[in-house]
Amino acid sequence: ICSNRTIADVHTHGLKFLHLYKFQLLREAPVSLVEICGISLPEVQCGEKSGQALEALLSDLAEVSNSRERASKLFQWLIQPIPSKSFFRDTWEKKPVLIKRQNPDYYKGLFSTTEFDRILRQDDVQYGVNLDVTSYTNDKRETHNPPGRALPFTVWEFYESGCSLRMLNPQAFSSTVWSVLSILQEQFGSMAGANVYLTPPGTQGFAPHYDDIEAFVVQLEGKKHWRVYNPRSEDEVLPVVSSRNQSEIGKPILEVVLEAGDLLYFPRGFIHQGNCLPDAHSLHITVSSYQRNSWGNLLAKVVPAALEMAMEEDVDFRRGLPVDYLTYMGVQNSDKEDPRRAQFLSRIEGLMKKLSTFAPVDAAVDQKARDYLHDCLPPMLTAEERASSVQGAPSRWEDGEAVDVGVTIRGQTRVRLIRSGIARLCSDGEAVWLYYTADNSRVYHKEEPKSVEIKAEQTDGMEFLIHAYPKFVTVGSLPCESAEDKVSLAELLFEKGLIHTAEPLQRS
Repeated sequence: ICSNRTIADVHTHGLKFLHLYKFQLLREAPVSLVEICGISLPEVQCGEKSGQALEALLSDLAEVSNSRERASKLFQWLIQPIPSKSFFRDTWEKKPVLIKRQNPDYYKGLFSTTEFDRILRQDDVQYGVNLDVTSYTNDKRETHNPPGRALPFTVWEFYESGCSLRMLNPQAFSSTVWSVLSILQEQFGSMAGANVYLTPPGTQGFAPHYDDIEAFVVQLEGKKHWRVYNPRSEDEVLPVVSSRNQSEIGKPILEVVLEAGDLLYFPRGFIHQGNCLPDAHSLHITVSSYQRNSWGNLLAKVVPAALEMAMEEDVDFRRGLPVDYLTYMGVQNSDKEDPRRAQFLSRIEGLMKKLSTFAPVDAAVDQKARDYLHDCLPPMLTAEERASSVQGAPSRWEDGEAVDVGVTIRGQTRVRLIRSGIARLCSDGEAVWLYYTADNSRVYHKEEPKSVEIKAEQTDGMEFLIHAYPKFVTVGSLPCESAEDKVSLAELLFEKGLIHTAEPLQRS
């Protein structure tokens, strides 16, 4: 089928292609495989009222002791009924997918216009920092942000005049969005972010464009008409940066009306635009990840370090260039047929091959990990984690004095990291540092990267604790040189909010 019909229109015709697409879905979820202009696009139809409510899900996830498993279960709920293994194998970074739920309450509780209004009234929302006011009319995209705080009086006046509202970091204001994103970031191994979009009926807030993130468009209220287009060239497949407003975008490969409870995923580089129908407003949240998380981004850290090492250790990288190389190399000489050019290029090729042998890949991965930990949201602790961590310590001011100050950690105290990915050991060549997320802000990069130096005699103990997760281990089992080193390491990690105990600690 290669036409302008929407996926919904061709759903019944697409059923005959079911045998081509092996999702192994739940029985209640038929899948149609729609071939539109050369791309196979699955549409998943869910049974009515299928799925668990978010509030109940988050409550159940709080009982899951392994944060990696918690992340996997939450992501599976997000894209239900597509198995996550199939999604990452067949769809991730490759093509859009549409999930039609027929359940307007599926994502209820994640965010709402009521919460949007509450945030405007109670929190310090700043134009351009936390909120954008936009419009797109007559092929012209405009931003209408005044300076200062975004107060309800002005914001809702903009909305009534036909402007769209984009909340740039809802996780800073909504504990539910914070909880969801802080869990999902472990699924992706990359920062999970979000924007909320509120659009008046019959309007459009943004021009056609593509993004540099993997996008999960979650429709929360109302409905919105979406069109998605192929990348226009190989250069725009999985782009490094987002685009400006796009023109000459061709025909959409997917055209659909998202209703509350539906989800639309598309990879970075796929051009998209959404407009509201005349009869309803639209509220959706776009969950995003994988910004600047490519092989090229890793190599950008590997190659300079490899070259520095190669020049220190291999004399071939330090030998001088030919004295006359400027006479036959460079753009002005690129059309010359000169054997010296071939020799020069061959030498470069040989050095590039040798360069790979100096690549400090693990060190570069640690650099990427430090960036990731700085990007991350802090964990939102469960009630059990709070009670058994520094956040639940009983120290307080009472009757004119500090009481219940200090707790006792002993060799038999059982501890573990609060989250699988909350901390990572990295070396700068001279010292070993533990980078962590516990003290990060809910506002992106509001805080500097957080780290603490780990003594040489405690690094094995720290590694042991990291790899033991999700098991609790006794402090006495940490492979440090002395009992004092074991206890002091545990005390440091407890004070930083990186570990919690199997049972709440007693005061000293």
